Amino acid sequence: MRTCVFYILALLLLSSPLLRVARCQSDSDGEVAEAAVEGGDLGLVGEDVEDVDDSILSPAPGVETVCIFPKNPSKSVAAGEESELLVGMKNEGESSVNVISIKASVHLSYDHRYLVQNLSAQGFNNASVPPSAQATFPYLFSVSKFLQPGTFDLVGTIVYEIDQTPYQNTFYNGTIEVTEAGGLFSSESVFLVFLGIALLGLLGLWIRSQIQHLSKKTKKAPKVEVGTKTTDASMDEWLQGTAYTQSLSSKSKKKK
Repeated sequence: MRTCVFYILALLLLSSPLLRVARCQSDSDGEVAEAAVEGGDLGLVGEDVEDVDDSILSPAPGVETVCIFPKNPSKSVAAGEESELLVGMKNEGESSVNVISIKASVHLSYDHRYLVQNLSAQGFNNASVPPSAQATFPYLFSVSKFLQPGTFDLVGTIVYEIDQTPYQNTFYNGTIEVTEAGGLFSSESVFLVFLGIALLGLLGLWIRSQIQHLSKKTKKAPKVEVGTKTTDASMDEWLQGTAYTQSLSSKSKKKK
């Protein structure tokens, strides 16, 4: 019975929620933010994002993008909490670039085809980058609070127009480390600690039972003394004068 419980708890340990992936979408941000533009127009950030089929879009010639995590160089993202990254755009073309939106998605790191979560799209109104100018746009996002901590791939894209033709650049395609928010000890770590204590307790009980079983087998059997025959004095008095004592005395005389 104890062995069965031991294997069941071991199975629970292997099937702990470390392998769980949550699918959900985060709420869109309705705050107004500034785009730090050098030589361009300021754009307002809002919920209204123009519906553009970005699956067939390609980068425009002369437009380059970069990405930095200003307050988080380790790229560690707390699940359920807001994170910020900055998208830098450099326009080396001959026409102005009208920025439409920034969006991102989270994928499994070992299988990029598997989509874990679509992050909220952030739209820009009247955000433009003139020729030979640079601009920086903020993007605020938050992964689902139900997302299991671990390493994931983040793919970020910026959609823009040049002469009313839509284009798209991928400004980031790399890994992020999702951590659990809410303190040093998470519910999962507490569960694993108690599970480990339970397993150690069961192991101790099993070892104790094995020791007791072996000690019972090694108990010494009762001693049986084998030695020379002794004659009881009372027995000699009882046999005195009988044929038995007479035969013994005659035998002793013959020996002499």
